[in-house]
Amino acid sequence: MPDQRWGLTVPLPTLPLSAHREVVERAEAAGYTDLWSGETNGPDGFTPLALAAAWTERARLGTGVVGVFTRGPALLAQQAAALADASEGRFALGIGASSDRIVAGWNGIPFERPLARVSETVDFLDAALAGDRTATGFKLEQAPATPPPIILAALRGKMLRLAVEKSAGAFTNFLPISGLERVTAELADAPEGFELLCRFFCLPGPREQVEPLARFMFASYVSVPVYAAFYRWLGHGDAIAEMCEAWEAKDRERALAAAPWNLIEEMFIFGEPAEMRERLGQFVAGGITLPVLTPITTPDRMGELIEALAPN
Repeated sequence: MPDQRWGLTVPLPTLPLSAHREVVERAEAAGYTDLWSGETNGPDGFTPLALAAAWTERARLGTGVVGVFTRGPALLAQQAAALADASEGRFALGIGASSDRIVAGWNGIPFERPLARVSETVDFLDAALAGDRTATGFKLEQAPATPPPIILAALRGKMLRLAVEKSAGAFTNFLPISGLERVTAELADAPEGFELLCRFFCLPGPREQVEPLARFMFASYVSVPVYAAFYRWLGHGDAIAEMCEAWEAKDRERALAAAPWNLIEEMFIFGEPAEMRERLGQFVAGGITLPVLTPITTPDRMGELIEALAPN
């Protein structure tokens, strides 16, 4: 896959930020073209990329993604400009509405009109990162020489269509392969060069080894209202109903047992490295332009797994 972009999540699970330099350098040497951060309840989305900017030479660095509710648009513009400067133009800004659990539950901020909030933030950032004064009067002290591309986190129809209208790409997540065609159908009018990114959780090993963690990750994620709505939009409402009900009732044991294994298998990347690369290739063939891999293993095996899943 010589022309295929291939991404890695930073920070990596179980690995402290101070220990990332070696694996980041190994990843770039192994052919990974991109490093994309996540932002949930671990490190923020910008700090790992600031470190990676100093540790890499070629890799594109992207926030995948940071929320538009928990940061004001001016601060987002400042952080994006700083990363674009530090990386000498290798930065892409991924933004999204995040989820009701993170925004309202954890941060106490009303999760209202997410589509409009994302759209308004893109308009603000387009102006600010171009060096213009925004409608609110904000102007960057030093705008990037080239504004970084903006990628939108998008799961369902309206947000996917907004990404096509206003951004350079869409970033999806927790996508079962049977739902890929439904997602790409919403991108039919996208301009040439439009990207479709997807994060993939890579758990090496057979079912009996990975199943407990996979069930927990699936149930805890897909029970979040925005992800439950995504799965219902994909036609899996009945399959996740009992799991979501049990999770909401804090009956974790029943929720994990009710997590539909067929969908878990469709979404996670399991098996030996060769099987995992083959599975990722199916998603690429279906329209994912940039897989962003999240390898899940012990710290001492992380570098080895990253190299085993490399595109070369």
